[in-house]
Amino acid sequence: MPAEQEPIKRVTTRSLQSMRDRDEAITMLTAYDFPTARILDEAGIDVLLVGDSLAMVVQGHDTTLPVTMDQMIYHAEMVGRAASRALVVVDLPFPEGQIEITRSIEASARVVKETGCHAVKLEGGAEQADRIEAIVTAGVPVMAHVGLRPQNIHVDGGYRLQRDTEKLVADAQAAQAAGAFAVLIECVPAAVAAAITEAVTVPTIGIGAGRSVSGQVLVTHDIVGLTSGYTPKFTRQFADLGSALGAAATGYRDEVRGGGFPSDAESF
Repeated sequence: MPAEQEPIKRVTTRSLQSMRDRDEAITMLTAYDFPTARILDEAGIDVLLVGDSLAMVVQGHDTTLPVTMDQMIYHAEMVGRAASRALVVVDLPFPEGQIEITRSIEASARVVKETGCHAVKLEGGAEQADRIEAIVTAGVPVMAHVGLRPQNIHVDGGYRLQRDTEKLVADAQAAQAAGAFAVLIECVPAAVAAAITEAVTVPTIGIGAGRSVSGQVLVTHDIVGLTSGYTPKFTRQFADLGSALGAAATGYRDEVRGGGFPSDAESF
């Protein structure tokens, strides 16, 4: 008889902490649909982020601001159903994390109740400490997000490198004290990210933050060549699915127009 396979171990907030404590790098990628999430989960990615970046890479908007809570729930439900190993984190979209705290609690509760996902991500640090604590107290794990905050784009006047070490360290420490299980650090100099990581004990996940963090996150569309236009310095393309998809579509078009598809073998 074949040997019994060990059950797949679910990544949890505790196992992420253990990874940080062992200095084992954490991997995180975005996912917005069932097939992509299943592939990433089977590839062993530790954390899947249903990011509000879907407003840009899926919906075609210029910022993350237009995506709604109902749309986030729709996409998160697909990802939550696909992931059998990864921890799945869902962004609280604008303005669910900016207005009254009770609304943030209700939005976070919707995530875990309606999608099967496990945690939410909330932009902000010290000024969001009360909100983070309230959501965690309500039973929903929170990943904090410091540095560049895309939902704050109009206040900041653009996507800018964040350099204020003292403020960013204070933000991360306040988020940890409020109960955040991890801190995402976006678009800061590597030395600043290292200072933040040194100042907290929870995992830090970097995007455009150098190597001195507990793990890395990127937008999946960026790493497989499915985005167009501006590509951030901090991303890397690991495959060119955009060109492959274009070639497949062109081949299909030519075969249909030339009468080569469907063939007799592909007909009933």
